[in-house]
Parts: sequence; C-alpha cells; structure tokens
Amino acid sequence: MRAEVTLRGAASRLDGPLLYLRRDVEVGLNQAVEVIGADGEPRLGRVAAVDRERMIVEVLEPTANLSLAETRVRLHGEPLRFGVGPGLLGRVFNGIGEVTDEGPPIPAEDRLPIEGRPINPVRREIPREFIETGITAIDLLNSLVRGQKLPIFSGSGLPHDRLAIQLTQWSRLLGGDGGDFAIVFVGMGVPYVTAEAFRKAMEDSGALGRTAMFLNLASDSATQRLLTPRYALTAAEYLAFEEGRHVLVVMTDMTNYCEALRQVSSSHGEVPSRKGFPGHMYSDLASIYERAGRIQGREGSLTQVPLLTMPGDDITHPIPDLTGYITEGQIVLDRDLARKDIYPPIDVLPSLSRLMAEGTGSGFTDPDHPDLAKQVYAAYARCLQVRTLASVLGEEGLPELDRTYLELGDAFEAEVLHQDDRRTLAESLELGWKVLRHLPREELNRLSDEQIERHFGGGEKSGGPEERG
Repeated sequence: MRAEVTLRGAASRLDGPLLYLRRDVEVGLNQAVEVIGADGEPRLGRVAAVDRERMIVEVLEPTANLSLAETRVRLHGEPLRFGVGPGLLGRVFNGIGEVTDEGPPIPAEDRLPIEGRPINPVRREIPREFIETGITAIDLLNSLVRGQKLPIFSGSGLPHDRLAIQLTQWSRLLGGDGGDFAIVFVGMGVPYVTAEAFRKAMEDSGALGRTAMFLNLASDSATQRLLTPRYALTAAEYLAFEEGRHVLVVMTDMTNYCEALRQVSSSHGEVPSRKGFPGHMYSDLASIYERAGRIQGREGSLTQVPLLTMPGDDITHPIPDLTGYITEGQIVLDRDLARKDIYPPIDVLPSLSRLMAEGTGSGFTDPDHPDLAKQVYAAYARCLQVRTLASVLGEEGLPELDRTYLELGDAFEAEVLHQDDRRTLAESLELGWKVLRHLPREELNRLSDEQIERHFGGGEKSGGPEERG
C-alpha cells in the first residue's frame, strides 16, 4: 500500500460528478480518493482518467457545495476496497457498500478490492449441480447450474422485477435446507418506490435473512451505478470462496448499468461505438460476468442471473448482444405470452441454458430429466409451427394429429408455463409428463421405449385411452 497524499488547490473544474485536477503526483487508474470540501465532509471517489498534465476523479457522492478553491483530494494509493465479514447477510447497502438499514456497520474481517481478484483459468472448475429456482420454465427446460451465468432478457413493461424478487425468494439447493445457500440481490438505477418494494418483499417472505441487498437508486449518480455490481460481487465472492456458501447473484437492471457506462464514457470524451456505447463495453461487462464460477479447492460457488431490458425488444441491441456472447445462455421473456396473462412469460424456444447437461440427469436431478426436457421442447416447437399453419388454413382444415399438437400447446402454456406459486422440481417434472399425455406414443421419439412404458403404461395415447377425455 502506498502512502496517502493530499492535494490542495489542484482542482480546476467540476462537471457533474467529474472533478478535474492538475496531476502533481504519480497516480494510477481506479485509485481510491477522498474529496473533502469546505464542510470537512469526505466524499468517496476514484481516479477515472490520467494523462501527463491532469487527472479526472469520479466523485461517487453528491458534489453540491464543493468549492474548487477549498477542495482537498486525498489519494489513498490503493484501489477502492469493501470491508467484508460474517455479518453481510440480512443487511441492506447502497450502491457503494454503505449500510442503509439503520443497523450497525459491518465488522470487517478483510478489505477486498472491488474489482475482484483474477481467477487462474487452470483452477476454474466446470459449473455443475442443479439450483432449484421454483420456476418450471427454468427448472424443467433451461436449468440453472451452480457457477453459471444465465441472463434474463426482458422488455419494458414486462414483469421482470416480479421475477427477480421470486428468484431471490424461491431459489434453493435441491434437497438441501438452504443453510449454505445465500443470495446477493443487486438493484441498479431503480426508483425509490421499486427499491422499497424489493426490500419489503424480502423482509415479508423471510428471505432477507439469507440475502445481502445492494440498492442503487435512479437518483444516484451514474458513476456510483458503475460500482454497484462490483461492491455486490465482492461481497458475493467473500460469501462463496471464504465462507464456502453457494451464492446466487441476481442483478437488475443491467441496461441501466450500460446506460450509465455510456453517459460516463461520453463525459470523458471517449469515441463512441455502436448506438453511442463505448467500444470497451464488452470487456467492461466481461469484468462483471466472469466473476461467476467455481474454484478448485474451494467449497462454494458464485452463480449469476443478470436481468436486462432490451430497448425496443431488440435482442440484437448491443446490450443483450454482448451479454449473450459472454454468458452461458439466456432466458427470454415474451410480450405475446404476457398479453395472454401467462406468468412468467418465458418463451422457451429462444431460451437456452448451455450448461444444463452439467447439472441435470442421473446423480443431479432425475435420470429422465434431460430426455423429458427435449421431448417437451420439441412438442411445443411443433405446436407453434401448427399454429402458423392454422392461421392460414383454419383449425378445421388441419389433420387430427396437428389439432392434438394445438391442444398440447394450450395445455403447456396454461399448466406448465403459467404459475402463481413456487413449484418443486418433482412437481415441474410431473407437469412435463402430464402435458405429453396429449400425444400418441409414436410421437414421443425423444424418449426410449422403457421411459414411455414406465411413465405412461399401455394404450394408443401415451397416457392410455382413458386419459383422452
């Protein structure tokens, strides 16, 4: 750690949260600073840009009443750090790791750099083992695995906030009591009313006791928003790799984060790239998403579920596009399903969990789970093809088998996708088998004869003649 240095009279300009100073000392990027005005109150900041003659400090707290002539800047000689300890769970923090729940400060056992410590690729383990989210469309068809990063792509007005809350309330380890499972919930750029709704929902459900909440409000500065996920992930890494917990990090909304990145980048005078976002947005997002994973020799795991709203429902927009390159799949919310009052409105066809095979099947969930998921997915895909054909020919002009697929699709959306309460994995699997009973046996071409016999018994239809109704 370098010695602290205090600069006086070096400030030349204040532009929003950006403080411009003469560079009179050696300084590095992302170095922690304190900006002290005439009132004597320290304001946390960090060095955002450096050249031969000047440096720019991002002030992370309000800059009102700062006088350039009387402003002092204390350079700490080290990056921003977050004090972590056993008391993280059950607490509520703001975007820069300050306690906001009127409780005592965290008794810090260590102060970790918020940018994280690089994980040796050789020591990374393949994510494996199932996390039960309680949501059938995820557990049955796009399973979440410990150590995975699986984003949710939503759109303006869709119920992603409700889904984020339920993920934190319902998720657990399969077959476990949840004692070594923890949640880190991150809200970025959320209105005050929404932040309070998040906090109250966690308190009322009793889930706050196993959760650390980091809430960055829409009224907070853009510079602070860029640090919120980093403070939260520092806490998550401590819980996972020091305390040995399996940690699920739910982050909403990454679009607000990227908009803040664009705003700060523009204020620095950086050359914009696609749609005005900075060219380094890919590497910036990667520095967040790649902090998920498992490490050899460590008991815990860090799993990420970032939520983002696609501007104009455009999945090719730079934010979902770059997120999709970095992460291991995506869960896509669909506006047409939402209009049918189906909740959660998850469109299973474009949704994908690339690591599902590492956490399902024999030894993890159920031996028949992977084949069941493939069969349900194929049957629903066929239903959507038939719906397109029916829109041209009319349902009366379709053969009987196609009308059967239409029945299956309606049942799948009403009984499998739509849910009001939490479901166990066993309940989700049973619903999958139930919806397949609409089909004749010869259509179950992704199941073995033994699986069909064991789950459906005899009869022309997979469920037997008595289930034709």
